[in-house]
Amino acid sequence: MRLHARIIFERSFRKGIAVTAVLTALMVFPDFIQLNAATPLPVVHGPLPVTADSYPFGAADHTRVPTDLKKIGYVEEEFLAGGKANIYEWPEQGAAVVRTANAPYTTRVLVRRPASKSKFSGNVIVEMLNPSNMFDLNIGWAISHDQIARSGDAWVGITAKPISVVALKNFNPKRYAAVSFANPLPLDDPRNCSKVARDSDRTTENGLVWDIFTQVGAWLRSRESSNPLSYGVGQTGKHPVQYLYGWGYSQTGMFLYTYINAIHPLVLQSDGKPPYDGYLIGVASGPSGLNQCSAQIPQGDPRQQVRNAGVPVVRVMSQSDYLSGIAARRPDSDVAPDLFRNYEIAGSAHATPDELNFAASPEDIVRAGRTVPAMECTEGPRSRFPSSIAFNAILQNLELWVSKHIPPPRAEPIKVDNGKPVLDKFGNVIGGVRSPYVDVPTSTWFGSSTGASFCFIAGHEVPFDRAQLKKLYPNQQAYMNAVAKNLSSLVSQRFVTKADAKNLLEEARE
Repeated sequence: MRLHARIIFERSFRKGIAVTAVLTALMVFPDFIQLNAATPLPVVHGPLPVTADSYPFGAADHTRVPTDLKKIGYVEEEFLAGGKANIYEWPEQGAAVVRTANAPYTTRVLVRRPASKSKFSGNVIVEMLNPSNMFDLNIGWAISHDQIARSGDAWVGITAKPISVVALKNFNPKRYAAVSFANPLPLDDPRNCSKVARDSDRTTENGLVWDIFTQVGAWLRSRESSNPLSYGVGQTGKHPVQYLYGWGYSQTGMFLYTYINAIHPLVLQSDGKPPYDGYLIGVASGPSGLNQCSAQIPQGDPRQQVRNAGVPVVRVMSQSDYLSGIAARRPDSDVAPDLFRNYEIAGSAHATPDELNFAASPEDIVRAGRTVPAMECTEGPRSRFPSSIAFNAILQNLELWVSKHIPPPRAEPIKVDNGKPVLDKFGNVIGGVRSPYVDVPTSTWFGSSTGASFCFIAGHEVPFDRAQLKKLYPNQQAYMNAVAKNLSSLVSQRFVTKADAKNLLEEARE
């Protein structure tokens, strides 16, 4: 049955038959492509051919600032993954329950990995691609690509929402013809709610993402010949993949909240092991709905916070949103099953230049039928504050927590008094995860700006004037010494990686 299903899929794909129709036909077989555990493996086609006219949306060499992955020893491959997903309800605290079973789906999966198995660390960062601009943003890669490559990790991005599928089909109708998040409920079914959010549609279903995230993770651990992270090990020998890390940012950070609280327990129960070994939730304060008809989970509901996941969970907030998300703060914990860290990055912004520099090129965004997001706000360019410094250390510490059971450092939250941030004499926030940018400052950093698009969370800086700089740092060496001393402390506390410290010293010297 397993081989038969794959042959049907691949032959149908080559003939241009819609994959969703094939998957629907395959539903008559109850044993459709199963792992030894209960999670079914998707049927995967690829890697898809790459030509001058047909390449992945957001391909590394077709971004605003192109990246040559060969220079860092990496390759990029794109796949289509299809299967069946349940749509869930989340009526109360605890695991979700099935609302609609076995809805066919096909999504796309983008993989960036070391070309050589010997360079692969065994760690895989699996990111639900952010759809907030109505097209896929690979924000995890944008922020931490240097750390990922230094460590030899693999990165996997998954198209996670139907609104992004529309952009893919606009961009290349033939390449992405099979991609589908079709709503299994007809329009006249009362369960197909009459009103959906502005970025959603009644003919599609946002709630397919949960089982997609589980099944793609299972595929990455599998010995399927289609899995590029198996590096051809076959059915025997140690599998190269050791740990999977779920990664989400902003809207998909909310997705991770939901996944950890509502879906992770179901997979743990059915498979006897967690679907992911750790999670990194970026700039999100609570869960999304489980389907596009779900009511918003109210403040004060226990489902608003992650607790007792059984695997390490790290939540990271920026200066743009720590205050609005302050109700989601909770104490750190090293006591299993509640392994949790909360970090707030002093000086950082939510919407960064990097998320656009490493996104699809402006020409490809327009080709996808979308508006190119603004890089400039009323106050000037989006904040250049490098949140990657903190995220890189956090990712490194998360991997140590999972693989070697070494708990990460703890950091005080950004200090707040009567609902307002407490500022130092330079106008920068006190507390939070620190860096030379706020400890040895040359600017005042703001998390919010005014202007179009996401400027309200893009932030900006106001540089000190020459007189103030001269007063603080009489000469270049004085500034260098202050930066070096600060970095030495932050590296010893594991809030900055050694590699980033070296780069920051070079930047200070320049």
